[in-house]
Amino acid sequence: MPQDTTSILRTAPHATPEQRAARGKAARRGTPRSSHAEFEPPADRPDPLGILEAQSATRVPEFVPIRYGRMTESPFRFYRGAAAIMASDLATTRDSGIRAQLCGDAHLLNFGLLASPERNLLFDINDFDETLPGPWEWDVKRLATSFVVAGRANGFTDRERADIVLATVRSYRESMVRFAGMRNLDVWYARIDIDGLRTLTSGQLAKRGRRNLARTASKARRRDSLQAFDRLTETVDGRPRIAADPPLLVPVADLLPDVEREVLQELFRGLIGRYGRSLPSDRRTLLADFRFVDMARKVVGVGSVGTRCWILLLLGRDGDDPLLLQAKEAGTSVLAPHAGASIYRHQGERVVAGQRLMQAASDIFLGHARVDGMDGRRRDFYVRQLRDWKGRAEPEDMVPAGMRALGEVCGTTLARAHARSGDRIAIAAYLGRGHAFDRALTYFAEKYADQNERDHRALVDAIRAGRFPSAGNA
Repeated sequence: MPQDTTSILRTAPHATPEQRAARGKAARRGTPRSSHAEFEPPADRPDPLGILEAQSATRVPEFVPIRYGRMTESPFRFYRGAAAIMASDLATTRDSGIRAQLCGDAHLLNFGLLASPERNLLFDINDFDETLPGPWEWDVKRLATSFVVAGRANGFTDRERADIVLATVRSYRESMVRFAGMRNLDVWYARIDIDGLRTLTSGQLAKRGRRNLARTASKARRRDSLQAFDRLTETVDGRPRIAADPPLLVPVADLLPDVEREVLQELFRGLIGRYGRSLPSDRRTLLADFRFVDMARKVVGVGSVGTRCWILLLLGRDGDDPLLLQAKEAGTSVLAPHAGASIYRHQGERVVAGQRLMQAASDIFLGHARVDGMDGRRRDFYVRQLRDWKGRAEPEDMVPAGMRALGEVCGTTLARAHARSGDRIAIAAYLGRGHAFDRALTYFAEKYADQNERDHRALVDAIRAGRFPSAGNA
């Protein structure tokens, strides 16, 4: 069994609040808050394209050109796929020595609306492929930089971008100070529901922004298994089957000959059984009421393109009772070479454990399984519902005030996620009530956005030179 996560994240979990605050203030001497403004790529900086190539070596080969094609579309799309590059760069920056469970890829599009088990609409982090314990500053820096990259794409001025980053980081800092003064259970129960989101953003959003938020919430509530079933399936010989949309969605019937298809389907029936054992007993009972019907390979995201991802169609009481699950391959976190290996040998379990630790409420079908593939290689997967009230903001449609409001709620959400695992009192004491850390990150974020643009240009040039394949805008 993996050791208790608190033994890694908290060196003195039962110290007094005064002792924990003293630890945070002492960390300022070794790493002044102003030092977080610094970013200069070292002379021996690893080749960013080499990092991408190393990742591609473990992925489905025919999908790699799609990944590169998507990453060339804009610096922001490149940033979304460059978590491994930034992890390598963050490892060269200074930190306070205080750790928390990290998202590992905390850019603004990895925050959004999702459903709680009680069918409430919440705002939270929604991507944990790279989750791992590490310096809490890394998540904050990746989040802050994402707003600069998105702001530049929208043509925002230097002053407008600085205002957005200052608001985002200030929200993180002030929220952490607030969580430091709360009881443990109150921190654990803290969450932002849709009403709280409206309240938090009401002072920032104009009428158009409030209307867009209402539209996003309404759309999210419609994104469930029934909607996915209607959109992604067709009836063949009187039975529902996942419809083909190549190359992004390919049913197993179109992917393999009959014999190999049956072998693969049998492997995934076994995966469903093993995955069920990772669920709590009540969810395991619920899962047992569904039967496996069909499966398809799916291309997802930007940074995840090329990882093995399957959509599993199950039916319950009858043909109008669908459950669509997504089984996604989980590899080693991009943080691991820099923050240390996970205590979980099963990478799917690493993702699930990190998600449950950081989210206020998680998908009732979130679990993990390991499967031996047809190529003889053993792979780890995590499993969740394909759609369960998912919704997110569209930054390209935002004005500065709207992006600032999103930054504030993301900052609060990230602070709550870190407060659940890290020493919130020490982090709050390190940050303090002044603006030194906020200002430092506005400088860092602009500097790193410059680096991101250089790396994006390098990929574009490599594709033009024929070094990298690209599938355009697939």
